[in-house]
This record gives sequence, C-alpha cells and structure tokens, in this order.
Amino acid sequence: MSSNTIHSFGLGLATTNSQGEIIEVFYPDPRINPSPELAAQLTEICQLSATENLVIELDRDKLKSLADALSNIGETALAAALTELGNSQVSVIVCVLYTDTAPASIAEAFLKLHLLSHRLAQPHSLNLDGIFGVLRNLAWTSQGAIDLNDLPARQLQARVSGEVLDVISVDKFPKMTSYVVPKGVRIADTARVRLGAYIGEGTTVMHEGFVNFNAGTLGTAMIEGRISAGVVVGENSDLGGGCSTMGTLSGGGTEIISVGKNCLIGANAGIGFPLADGCVIEAGLYVTAGTKLNLLDSAGKIVRSVKAKDISQMQNMLFRRNSLSGTVECIPLKSSISLNEELHSHN
Repeated sequence: MSSNTIHSFGLGLATTNSQGEIIEVFYPDPRINPSPELAAQLTEICQLSATENLVIELDRDKLKSLADALSNIGETALAAALTELGNSQVSVIVCVLYTDTAPASIAEAFLKLHLLSHRLAQPHSLNLDGIFGVLRNLAWTSQGAIDLNDLPARQLQARVSGEVLDVISVDKFPKMTSYVVPKGVRIADTARVRLGAYIGEGTTVMHEGFVNFNAGTLGTAMIEGRISAGVVVGENSDLGGGCSTMGTLSGGGTEIISVGKNCLIGANAGIGFPLADGCVIEAGLYVTAGTKLNLLDSAGKIVRSVKAKDISQMQNMLFRRNSLSGTVECIPLKSSISLNEELHSHN
C-alpha cells in the first residue's frame, strides 16, 4: 500500500466525444487534503502506485468496493455518491493529484475548477497555469457538453426526433451552477458565473453581475458589476451596477487586483489596482494603477500628488473626481459603508 500524500482527488462522470476523448468531468464530491484513512482506501482499492497525477477509469466492482470501504470509515456522503455513480451509463473516473502542478489534462483542470466552486480552495491557491490550453472550446447545450466537431450530427439527431438542441453557449468554461450551487448564495443569472468561481456564503450576484473563474467573494457581498479572472472581493463589499475590476488575463498584466473588506465601487466605476479595506470609488470613476490623483487630508487640502498604486495600502479612503477641475482626488472617509443586512441574511 502506497503512503504517498494525496493533494486532492475527485470521483466523477466523464463526458467523451465521438473519438472517446474526455471533454468535461462532473465531480459530485471532490476532496482536497484527504485524511490518511481516506487516502489509504483510495490507494488500495483503485490500485494507485504512481506519484504523478493520474486519471483512471473505474469499473463497477471497484466502485462498489470503494463505496463499502468508505462507509466503514465514516465517509457516508462520498460512499452514497459512489453508489449513484455506479448506476451511470457513462465513464466513471478517478482523478488523483499528488502535487499541485499545472493541469495537464481536462480531468485535472475540471477537478481544480470544482475545488474552487465547492469552496475547498480559495482563488490563487491552486496552480492553474496553462488551463486555457488544456480545456476545449465546447458547445454547452440542453443535452450537456458536446464537442464542436460532433455538434452538427447531434443537432440533426435532435431535429429528426422532433426536438431542438439548445446551444446555450460556446466556451471553454461552463456555468458554475450546472456543477455546484454553494450554500447561502443568490445568483440572478446563472450564466454569468463560470465554473471555478468562488462565491462566499451570503453573496448576492444580481442580473448584471459577472464572476469569472479563479475569482470571487470571500463572504457576504453584493455583486452588480464584473469580477474579472483573478480578482478577489472581501467581505461586506458592494460592486455597483456596471462597475468593473481589471483582471490579469489580457494585456500581459501580472499584478493581482483585489477589493478589500467593506468597500464600495460605485455604478459604472472601476479599478485597476488593489483597493484597501473600507474604500469607496465614486460612481462613474475608473481608477487605474497609473491614475494621477491628489491625496487630500481630512480638511480637503492637498498633501501630495501620487499614482493610485502608490496609496493602495491606505484604508477608508474616498476616490472621487473634482466636479470643477476634473482632477481625481482621494480623501479620508468620514463614515464607513455597510450592506443592507436584510438582503443578505436570508440566502
């Protein structure tokens, strides 16, 4: 029996294309840092011996043996999921990651996206390097994921049967809620939250809100704007309608953009630098890292002129545009913001 430490694993249903290649995987109960007892049972029954990340198809005998073994060590929820998987007509696989290296297969990539959306790992805690090159662009349809090369034939089959195959999107990432709905959230338009988003308990994502993968909220939040890939929003913060946060996927940027706790980004505003706790961006104002602004004291007198990135550590500040001169200013806030508790306490 191997004593190798397992970083994470998932037992799931794999969708394949007409060539028998895996194109997506649904993991109902993924795990990270499993207990030694769970790792030992998985290693023994699935006959794992490698130390490199691997993907193995499991037959029904192994699924039953594993379900029985997990029940004996108190892993009843995972055992029940395995029993259900055993009734499937599609491939059941186990994906085991011994190390958190860049995903090398679709099964590995989907496992990591599941770990994020199940809140088992926070954004930036997993290695997702090269994930765009690993995932396939697929048709996400009313019949699940379909390889684009197989789509015309599937559309014809549906029409012949008197049905219409509804293509919901063509993308590398599916919507999160087709795989997991985290506890205590409201999502008005589920198509606007991608798998791999981390949605903290108490968060409300309104119709125009958007949350990309490897990004999200750490707790209660109101999201009516855009959370780009890599951006993390702290507790009790509010992203107003049409606002934006600059990600790092495009343009070669490398700095991680974040929104602190108790922040407000006004409607149609945006940021391109880390925003400290308790800060407010005035509606309609987009502040990039290089935006030149006047730093004011509490009396409104200019202290010095700086770039926004140079004061990204300053808390409880209001970023605004002078209505007479058009100059961007930053001044200490006299009061802090708070979310409407009625909107978030009953998710």
